[in-house]
Amino acid sequence: MRVRTSVVVSCCAVAVLGFSCEAVAQTAQQTQTPAPVQPSTPGPAPLGVDGQLAPWLQVRGEYRTRIEGFTGGAFSDGNDDAYWLGRFRLNATVRPNTSMRFFIQTQDARAFDRTTGGLATPLRDTFDLRQAYGELGTTTMVRVGRQELAFGEERLIGGVNWLNNARSFDAGRLTIKRKGVQVDAFAASVVTIQPDAFDKSGGGNALYGTYVALSTLVPKQAVEPFFFWRQSRGLAAELGGTATLHQATTGLRMAGKLPASFDYSGEAALQTGSVGPDSISAWASHSVIGRTFDGASLKPRLFAEFNHASGDANAKDGTRGTFDQLYPTGHDKYGLADQVGWRNINHVRTGVELKPTSKWQVSGGYHSYWLASATDALYSAGGAVVARSSAGTAGRYVGQEVDAQTTYIYSPQLQIAGGFAHLIPATFLKNTTQGHAYDYPFVMVTYVFLGEKPAIGGRNGR
Repeated sequence: MRVRTSVVVSCCAVAVLGFSCEAVAQTAQQTQTPAPVQPSTPGPAPLGVDGQLAPWLQVRGEYRTRIEGFTGGAFSDGNDDAYWLGRFRLNATVRPNTSMRFFIQTQDARAFDRTTGGLATPLRDTFDLRQAYGELGTTTMVRVGRQELAFGEERLIGGVNWLNNARSFDAGRLTIKRKGVQVDAFAASVVTIQPDAFDKSGGGNALYGTYVALSTLVPKQAVEPFFFWRQSRGLAAELGGTATLHQATTGLRMAGKLPASFDYSGEAALQTGSVGPDSISAWASHSVIGRTFDGASLKPRLFAEFNHASGDANAKDGTRGTFDQLYPTGHDKYGLADQVGWRNINHVRTGVELKPTSKWQVSGGYHSYWLASATDALYSAGGAVVARSSAGTAGRYVGQEVDAQTTYIYSPQLQIAGGFAHLIPATFLKNTTQGHAYDYPFVMVTYVFLGEKPAIGGRNGR
């Protein structure tokens, strides 16, 4: 009852705020005469306008708050909760000249009123340093320090900005840009969130990679081959003991426009390597095709999608078959509820995206899930085990999900979003859990009080 009451109140608040804001904006447009455009003058801009305090210094402040909750947590009856998340960020960019840049981002993430699962990662990280790096160069650029890494659709490496903490890396990165080509090479270690201490990286975890983006090799298509090498200490080996992971992920992503307003994207990755005596043999693929009807009302885009990630057929045979999704931006890639990730899964998705006006975005989707291997687990968007039947007797059909979300851009500084997901368990979840339906609602407001507008939310949840 607690979560349902919170959801109803939150949704009503968003509706009232959205329509009230729109009415105020329309009234203002009718009663005010636009001021003539004035030529720009050198010097700092007023605080709160664009954050440009000096020609060489820009600051940006952002506060994001989200009320979310769930019913049927762990697919159990009565496991319900509703809570409030708040995240404050302050950025500063220093540009001594056109080829040099220094960037710093501090963050304070908090959670309130959560009664299940605690208030640690990924919900809370009191005042800490999220990014701090120096950058030198333009067409050939070197960046060193704490930073975000994001490639392609972020299915393997991303900042997962949806999380209250989000992700960053301590890394060195080389970027070479030429006409139609960008090559990135990096060496990194993911930053481990410590809610009450300074966040640190290391601990034997390392990630190396090369990502190439070719925009003119095929007309109107992006072709992006990549290679990632991951090392991690202290993993349990199937044949006994603990060992170090040495894993290569080789793949290719393609995306672009097709005739008749169709678009597509596809990605495939193959993993090999070892964990001590164990060998690694895993793979995954993603494909989606869509069509936008620009001439129709609401400009709908319809799409159909299929995702596969291999699972482990035998947990004791010394061959690890579960695909490792690395460090992805997993939110809403495989359902808004985030109960499914890119590991041991077959996922079918269909949906629609609408743009009623330039300020509104609306989307909805239907999902169906099957395990790739009945003897492996169901994994969440973050890669954690949700449920498992080691004997493989629980079946493979996981369930279905329907979800919808909307975003309203009131102004360049203020964005309001809300959504709801309903996951209906099928054979596998009914045999491994209580089989109760899982609901996830949220309402989110992002306000930028210095600098640029917030990033627009969407299907990928970046």
